[in-house]
Amino acid sequence: MVTLALMLAASGVPAYAQDADPSASPPTGSAPQNTAAQAGAQAGAQNAGNQPARADDSLQAGKLDVPAPPADVTLPEVKPIIPDDEFNKSIPKLDATDDPELDKPLDSIEEFEKRLTAQQAQQANQPAGEQANQTAAGGASTATVTATAPAPSSTEAIGEAPVRDPELMAPLPPIDQFEVTPVQFAESEQQSKDSEIAYAMRVDGLDAADQAADIDLRGEFRSHSALKKGDGKAANVAMLRSRLNDDAALMQTVLAAEGWYSPVITTRIERGQGAERGAAFTAVITVDPGKRYVFSDIVVKADPTIPPNLIADNFALKVGEPIIAQRVQGAEAQVALALPENGYAFAQLGDRDILLDQDTGDGVYTLPIDVGPRGRFGGFTTSGDLAFDEKHIRVLARFKPGELYDSRKVDDLRKALVATSLFSTVSVEPRKTGESAGDDGTEYVTLHVQQDAGPPRTIAGTIGYATGEGLSAQAIWTHRNMFPPEGAVIVNGTAGTRQQGLSTTFRRSNAGKRDRTLEVVAEAFHNDYDAYSAYTGRIAVRMARDSTPLWQKKFTYAYGAEALITGETDYNIATGTRDRKLYYVVGVNGQAGFDHTDSLLDPTKGFRFTALVQPEATVKGGFNPYVRSRLDGSAYYPVTDSLVLAGRFRLGSIQGAQLFDIAPSRRLYAGGGGSVRGYSYQALGEQAPDGKAVGGRSLNEASVEARYRFGNFGVVTFVDAGQAYRETTPQFNNLRYGVGIGGRYYTNFGPVRIDIATPIDRQPGESRFNLYVSIGQAF
Repeated sequence: MVTLALMLAASGVPAYAQDADPSASPPTGSAPQNTAAQAGAQAGAQNAGNQPARADDSLQAGKLDVPAPPADVTLPEVKPIIPDDEFNKSIPKLDATDDPELDKPLDSIEEFEKRLTAQQAQQANQPAGEQANQTAAGGASTATVTATAPAPSSTEAIGEAPVRDPELMAPLPPIDQFEVTPVQFAESEQQSKDSEIAYAMRVDGLDAADQAADIDLRGEFRSHSALKKGDGKAANVAMLRSRLNDDAALMQTVLAAEGWYSPVITTRIERGQGAERGAAFTAVITVDPGKRYVFSDIVVKADPTIPPNLIADNFALKVGEPIIAQRVQGAEAQVALALPENGYAFAQLGDRDILLDQDTGDGVYTLPIDVGPRGRFGGFTTSGDLAFDEKHIRVLARFKPGELYDSRKVDDLRKALVATSLFSTVSVEPRKTGESAGDDGTEYVTLHVQQDAGPPRTIAGTIGYATGEGLSAQAIWTHRNMFPPEGAVIVNGTAGTRQQGLSTTFRRSNAGKRDRTLEVVAEAFHNDYDAYSAYTGRIAVRMARDSTPLWQKKFTYAYGAEALITGETDYNIATGTRDRKLYYVVGVNGQAGFDHTDSLLDPTKGFRFTALVQPEATVKGGFNPYVRSRLDGSAYYPVTDSLVLAGRFRLGSIQGAQLFDIAPSRRLYAGGGGSVRGYSYQALGEQAPDGKAVGGRSLNEASVEARYRFGNFGVVTFVDAGQAYRETTPQFNNLRYGVGIGGRYYTNFGPVRIDIATPIDRQPGESRFNLYVSIGQAF
């Protein structure tokens, strides 16, 4: 183009020649540039004389060379808005003759910056009046500066732009001191409150689906609704619309979970007259549930199993029933449990596929299952931070090698490992061996136990108070695995107003057999009760199958032997004083229990019985054998979820010896927190002339409680009755009664108990109120 030629020619003229005299000689070294510039200018002048100074006519509207469309394509006819000639005339000319500045060559960036810097420096050093005159004089000073500038190089570097803002040159603050001041809008609290809108919500068209479903669809929707959680208030209509959209998606999910997979859900916001009373807006969700999809076919892709109907019998889905998400998940979970329980340790369920037909409302369900090999229990392996070895793991297992694999027995082993309290974490997982277990196609499965032993030492403490027993505190140090496997050492110290003692116990849990415990105890203690004062040394051995809070057992037993030396005070009828006597006692014991309750420390239903027999003898001027026996029973009935009625009884007897031939600590007593509340510890029974009990050879006790619980707290009312007798069999007469009320605080290890009771028909010397504090229910 002509204009483009002029501009390219002008760009070849150096900056210093812009305002110089055309007749002047160029500086040395600049002749080639001038020659090129003059040649370009002459060429431009020749073109300017032959053609009008405007854009090429070929670029005008209507004169562009537009390719013709393909022959087989017919384009629609489009009428022009204005004719091409009128459009071309309306376009202004762009020519150097109209604006001389267009014909001047451009400065390079470096020259522009130098010229601008020189102008700023010159203006800064001149008085204000001279600056004004120079400004009025036009660009003379500019010509002087630029005329001496050197010729630009063919390749020039871009310099840095001038910086006029001093803040940009200041160093940045450290990142830990950089603070961003938040933008605060001047809006009063009242204005923000007034901007809230009130709304109501309504769901239309859901009734038919709600009646057909097994669950409350409307209630399920409202329990998760964003509109419902908004409590009828929104900041603006946009927020209301957002909540409405969220609830529309929620409704889609709720319906799909119950088999309606293609509902039509529309939303709208009603204003003014359309809104419900008391709200400016009503958010409305209209539901057309459509068809409820049902199973038309159920396909389970799996290899044959033994028994053949193992999967079918445990898969609850049936053809023709609605496609309900919860039932689908439950059916799959049941199969996933049944297969490992019947030998298939490595069974895996694949991803389900449900193909829906929108026209018929049918669904074809497909589930792939990899049943894997049928297995039998093999050996054990273990790794990690070991608490014990594979041999002891075999003791804990309730299965033998070669038995058909059953995941329930694996879970039982895992619980037994946790019950040892020796691990921070422990896991049991089956591993394939590929080793044949017989002609039936089964393979041996190895169980790998990953152990992470926890801290073996613990320190614990208890504190309690009871009238007659005083205040007592215990500190217990335990090393649970000092002699592996599960060989614990327990040191127990007791300090109280009426009890002091120290004992050491060695206890081996799961001693050669699951749930069997061996205990060896050595202790020395002092008891100073109203009935007697005793200094005792005792050693005992016991083998037992006991319940624990983590592992409650239905049947329990214990048997053992003990020997003790005790110096005890007893009432001397001849002298009327209490003299200390030395007793040597040896004996064996056996105990059996049956527990059908739901909790060891806080039962709410069921019953339990315990029978204890202790043949023993007192060696004091001869050998005096006798048999101590006791029977305990209790029952629990839940009247409501919060109210439980509980009752208990106790019968005791000593056969074969006279009362005063038995050491006072081995006689039977009634009264106290675990016996008849309202009375001091061991206060009931035959009384010596000094007003203190002498104990008996038989007793009977009974209690009834009403336990009401609310949250972690509870209240209890109770009535206790009991008595001890000189006779060897309970007499059930001359019963003493106590009534009271108690409070409970329920913790994860059992309830903390505080009871206060008073005796009925209080006798002289008996306290009006008696207080009992301990852990666990009274029975």
